[in-house]
Amino acid sequence: MPLLKQVVEALVFASQKPLVPREIVSALKSAAEESEDPAVMALGKTREPEIVEALEELKLEGSERAFRLIEQVNGWTIVTGSAFAPWVRQLFPESKPVRLSGPALETLAIIAYRQPITRADIEAVRGVAVDGMVNMLLERGLIRIAGRADAPGRPLLYESTEYFLQHFGLKTLDELPNSSELRRVPLPVAQGAPAEKAGVAPEEDGPPGTDESDGSDVEAEAAAEIADEPVESEGESTLTEERPGPPEGLP
Repeated sequence: MPLLKQVVEALVFASQKPLVPREIVSALKSAAEESEDPAVMALGKTREPEIVEALEELKLEGSERAFRLIEQVNGWTIVTGSAFAPWVRQLFPESKPVRLSGPALETLAIIAYRQPITRADIEAVRGVAVDGMVNMLLERGLIRIAGRADAPGRPLLYESTEYFLQHFGLKTLDELPNSSELRRVPLPVAQGAPAEKAGVAPEEDGPPGTDESDGSDVEAEAAAEIADEPVESEGESTLTEERPGPPEGLP
């Protein structure tokens, strides 16, 4: 008779998306209703705490395997170990790892720690224009438009996405390094003047090999979903790098 831990592992392995304990309990109950096997019917009475315990045990057992069970922001899944990335990557030649320049990482960090935040406030911290950086991060799905600020001009607010958490191996924003301390550090804020009139320096280019062009169509389309009136695009994005595959095992 299969043990609960084995059944849970089989379900997570077979699923095309991460599973939460509630979904595993539902699968066990459905199987019990369709079967007359006493063992299957017995597992149908399993509760969520037992599922969580089984998942944690499986997580510990995977330390010596080429794959392991991990908990992501959207559930539990099985991934290959990062040590095997050079070989596994050969199976996915079309998937390119995300490589962010220093300026892009700085912009992303400001958004992650101080979200939701306006572009003007990001520029107040960095001291340079961040149009291209923000649009590139939107294109790659690491940030999104969260709405509009209650301020003159109703500027857009930006926040990180679930994909951001998955990509960096986080379950919540509280797992960011020094999260509580850095969120309390006073930072410069915009004084209400447009960036180009407030002494903000032009945006610096990323290092050779990075692709961080304007991408204004991305923001225009996202803003159109928030505003009642259509937003006219001002240019075309030249971002061509594909979004990476699974975050674990393919850094």
